[in-house]
Amino acid sequence: MTGSNLSRPGLSGLSRPGLGRSVPGLSRRGLLLLGVGALAGCSDSSGTTGSAGTPAPTSPGGSSTGGTTTPPSAPGSPSPSSTPSTPALPTVKPWTPGPGEVKPEVKVAAVRATEDLLSRDHGRSAVAITDAQYGGILSDSASVLVVCRQYYLVDGKVVTGGTTVDVRLSRSGQTWRVTALNRAKPGAAAKQLTAAANRVLSNDRITLPAASIADVRSGQVHDTVLNAMLSLAENYRIGVSVIRSGHPINVFGTDRPSDHPRGRAFDTWQINGLPVVAPTTSRSLVTGYMRAAASAGSYNVGGPVQLNGSTYFSDTTHHDHVHAGFTT
Repeated sequence: MTGSNLSRPGLSGLSRPGLGRSVPGLSRRGLLLLGVGALAGCSDSSGTTGSAGTPAPTSPGGSSTGGTTTPPSAPGSPSPSSTPSTPALPTVKPWTPGPGEVKPEVKVAAVRATEDLLSRDHGRSAVAITDAQYGGILSDSASVLVVCRQYYLVDGKVVTGGTTVDVRLSRSGQTWRVTALNRAKPGAAAKQLTAAANRVLSNDRITLPAASIADVRSGQVHDTVLNAMLSLAENYRIGVSVIRSGHPINVFGTDRPSDHPRGRAFDTWQINGLPVVAPTTSRSLVTGYMRAAASAGSYNVGGPVQLNGSTYFSDTTHHDHVHAGFTT
């Protein structure tokens, strides 16, 4: 079932003595003009602001930051020195559950706990939630996989990163309480990747979150999974939520190993830019994608619609994404 630079701006100034000295052959007006020109060349202020990583998301997302603008100097006057400003972290749009969610209060609790956890990274971090999908939902326990993008400051620069957090919750009466938060652990990048891995990473029709990118770069995702993504991307734009890391080790609520941590599955939360969970997303689009996943080699396709055949399954956990598992 469903499965994480930099120079410091500074100022320098130069002083040039001797501007009061008389210069033969120049009128008083020429001397004044010479002095003004020399002064204008003395100012040397520099400062940089910027961001590293991927651009800020648009939905949900944050606004990117820009540099400061110094007003132009008046004609004939020296350029003033300016103090470079420290860029602000982007303002991100809070995640809220949309129509079609099962037990939205569970996801809200998981997302808020994740935001609180990650906001303290690197001293302070802005956290944008890309997606919150179920890793499992039962009557009194749940796993919510919260896919995040993070923005934080390093040496005066805004740096972009991200992770996926497996949030565990339990129900007490009518209240859902967070019991654990487990960050994705993708592992180190491999020294060499397969052709399929490189093609997935460079395919603009496959959108991967930070943890999934690291999964592919680790070399621990099977080529059968990667080739299936590439096959699906020929006809669909795919928004992947989870591949390996950040997913429960076992199928939630059981002792059966999940295909995800073994690099043999991936989940799709968005098809052609449309969330699987949204009631307005065409069911024919979703079922067509599920059948295409089976044609691409998946032996175990789960989603919000039960299709005929032993390859397919549907349950509450999979109302918000399409799961595709592979034997190797």
